[in-house]
Amino acid sequence: MRGIRLFRTVQVKLIIIYVLLILIAMQLIGVYFISTMKTSLTASFTNNLNEQTNMLTVLVEQTLGSAEREQNEVPDEQLGDDLSSLLSSLFNFSQADIQILDASGKVLATSNAQQSYVGRKNTTLAVSRALQGIRDNEQDIVDEDNVRKKVIARPAFDNGKVVGAVYIVASMKELFETVNRINRIFMSGMLIALGLTGILGILLAHTITNPIKGLTRQAAAVAEGRFDHKVPVYGDDEIGQLSHAFNNMTGRLQEALSANEEEKEKLASILANMSDGVVAADEYNNVILMNRRAREMLEVKEGTGTPLSELIGITDEKVTELQVGIEHSTVIRKELDGGDEWLLRITCTPISRRDKSMAGTIAVLQDVTEQEKMERSRREFVANVSHELRTPLTTIKSYIEALDDGALEDRDLAGRFVGVIRGESERMIRLVTDLLHLSRLDSNQAPLRRKAVHVREMLEEVSDRFSFQMRQKSIGSSVLIENGIENIWIDRDQIDQVLDNLMSNAIKYTMDGGHIEIAARKPDAGSIAISVKDNGIGIPSKDLARIFERFYRVDKARSRNAGGTGLGLSIAREIIKAHGGTVELESEWNEGTTVTFTLPTLHEGSQGS
Repeated sequence: MRGIRLFRTVQVKLIIIYVLLILIAMQLIGVYFISTMKTSLTASFTNNLNEQTNMLTVLVEQTLGSAEREQNEVPDEQLGDDLSSLLSSLFNFSQADIQILDASGKVLATSNAQQSYVGRKNTTLAVSRALQGIRDNEQDIVDEDNVRKKVIARPAFDNGKVVGAVYIVASMKELFETVNRINRIFMSGMLIALGLTGILGILLAHTITNPIKGLTRQAAAVAEGRFDHKVPVYGDDEIGQLSHAFNNMTGRLQEALSANEEEKEKLASILANMSDGVVAADEYNNVILMNRRAREMLEVKEGTGTPLSELIGITDEKVTELQVGIEHSTVIRKELDGGDEWLLRITCTPISRRDKSMAGTIAVLQDVTEQEKMERSRREFVANVSHELRTPLTTIKSYIEALDDGALEDRDLAGRFVGVIRGESERMIRLVTDLLHLSRLDSNQAPLRRKAVHVREMLEEVSDRFSFQMRQKSIGSSVLIENGIENIWIDRDQIDQVLDNLMSNAIKYTMDGGHIEIAARKPDAGSIAISVKDNGIGIPSKDLARIFERFYRVDKARSRNAGGTGLGLSIAREIIKAHGGTVELESEWNEGTTVTFTLPTLHEGSQGS
């Protein structure tokens, strides 16, 4: 398997291609060269043999000429000896058999190796054709020893008459041995050339593949997130340009990834710190992402993979309606322990692909419990203000109509009606004054005018202001100041208003013969707590949480008859908050009420809130 992978490498492929190209080129050159050389050697051998045969044929024609033979009457033995001498002295073909034949085909003379053929007839086809006067008698044969030979039979003429023939059988062994030696030399040279080509191919492929390997290593490093290394550039060729482009790409990719990581971190930080919950779902409405606030709202540790409808507690049909319907938001309600209600607004926004198909959904969760409470308080506030104003206005209108109908003639009755109208008018004035005061406190338009105030003096003056009212109901009072408390840096007029509201409430709801205690103590070194305690009718526990709300009354009819507007405790709380303090109320039904407000002990020149 490793060998297979090796042959798939670019370096080996380049070497193989390079070697194959050289091999094919050399094979083509070798085939052409050897074929041409063989043809040339064969042609040269044949031409030389033909020249020798033609020369021998001329001599034979002269020797066997009828005129010379008739004149000299040379016997056949003498003629054979002459021809043999001629062959041995003039024609010495290496590895060639030569026969000189008369007109009947009888061998007159032959080469030394073929003396046994003298006197015999040669009946070969080539000889028969030559004795018939056919000049072109050449053929290639392969003998029993697998040796290729060239056969030539040439007729000898005398005055146009065939008087004999020359028959030559020449071995071509040396020629083909020469060709084979040249083949071996060529093959050896080709193998040496291929070896050198392979080495050069390795070196050449290395110069190409080494930069590619560097690019591969760098690409793997980039894939793993390591951008610190650069690909070396070895030149200005294509690979060098590729390396340079890859380095530029790596730098830009690093910048893009860094920017993307920063954006992801920003997005993750925004999602993690959002006051609203965010839930992302895929196209199948399975949750894929939740921020911390969403998990807190839905009280889950990990909701990934949960269906969106199951996570937020609505039906699949409702989720689909929120995604594709006109209204994309809804409010779900949940009952909490103690009878309170928790409200959650869910807004679903579909995420679309470029082809307009839905890729997922983003659900934004908003806790609107406090918002709903504020809206309810606003509605109640408007209703209470309207009610508080309508009651005295209705009374004033009734009494004015009564006066207009004739009660004005009765002075006693008219005086009593006018007194009622005056009282209702003053009540509306107090209501409007308290509302304006609250408005200034809410909008920070009631600046504090702090000054050093002696605590004992301030509390004793409060007790003195209400002494007449307390004597009317036989209510006793006491002022208790803890040791070490002297001055406090406050707005005396506003704190007096707080104390007056608390004292007024304590007197109203304390039975005849009761007792009111005004006390000041230091809960710690940086604050002073002032409390107004009575042993009156108290406040039911169910009303304690709302006692500081505007216009809230425990017993509305009784409170209204007592002349209150329902804003006193609200104004007191806003004034204490403006001083940077806190106010608390403790009460039990039929046992009494204690209201305590704590103020920071600032000194002259300090900047309070």
